[in-house]
Amino acid sequence: MKTTRYVHGYSGREARRLGDQADALADLLYEGTSYPEGSRVLEAGCGVGAQTVHLVARSPGARVTAVDVSEASLAQARARVAAACPGARVGWLRADLYDLPFGEGAFDHVFVCFVLEHLRDPCGALVALRRVLRPGGTLTVIEGDHGSAFFHPDSAHARAVIAHQVALQAAAGGDALIGRRLQPLLSDAGYARVAVVPRTVYADRARPVLAEAFTRDTFAAMVAAVRDDAVAAGLATPADWDRGIADLHRAAGQDGTFHYTFFKATAVNRPVSSRAGAGRGGPGRG
Repeated sequence: MKTTRYVHGYSGREARRLGDQADALADLLYEGTSYPEGSRVLEAGCGVGAQTVHLVARSPGARVTAVDVSEASLAQARARVAAACPGARVGWLRADLYDLPFGEGAFDHVFVCFVLEHLRDPCGALVALRRVLRPGGTLTVIEGDHGSAFFHPDSAHARAVIAHQVALQAAAGGDALIGRRLQPLLSDAGYARVAVVPRTVYADRARPVLAEAFTRDTFAAMVAAVRDDAVAAGLATPADWDRGIADLHRAAGQDGTFHYTFFKATAVNRPVSSRAGAGRGGPGRG
């Protein structure tokens, strides 16, 4: 699979951060997303199941199949869903998104959340997903864009650590700015009726729970987790890095504000008669 090295790591702390993020943003990101009873839904790149919990809870009658390239992450996902949604029927499978072991048109809907940013060839992955999505079926993609982060008090040190995280992810083959690219990516992959909407997170003293859960425990924690890699790469000194993280934490304080934009895209798989020539790449593209 043409993934990057997962720049955030696979620690227990990272699994908790992903859960905190999913819980804090569930209402914002899942608004308008639910699937009918009996519909076949593929969650592509389920990771530790942080999003699967919300997907299942909001579409209890859907037949969800969750796939990921990591067996260890799948084990955590099974446990998370079993604890949060007792009795939920989810199919779990270790699989490569570029070579999925399903027949053509096996699913009515595909859901992808915070996955494309970690792929070396996101367009190729989207083309591969079209193969298993029935004609007329829907695709939902949610991604962030670290370039949309701004905050008060402003801090050059805080902006620098965010830029260093973006650079590390790019060096590993990913794109932490991918949210702004969703429309052209889905169009180039051959999908029709592509629609992208921004979903903005804004936290200040009037939203203390969100400031803690997102600004501090999700975003700042995500950036803080790459400290050792950034220092080893010579991007920052330990002192400058720690100053930047401390300044991000100030944005979660009584006098702080924090803004970030996610992008949610929906699209439809073209009917078979419209597929010829659509898309610039396929599952085997390098």
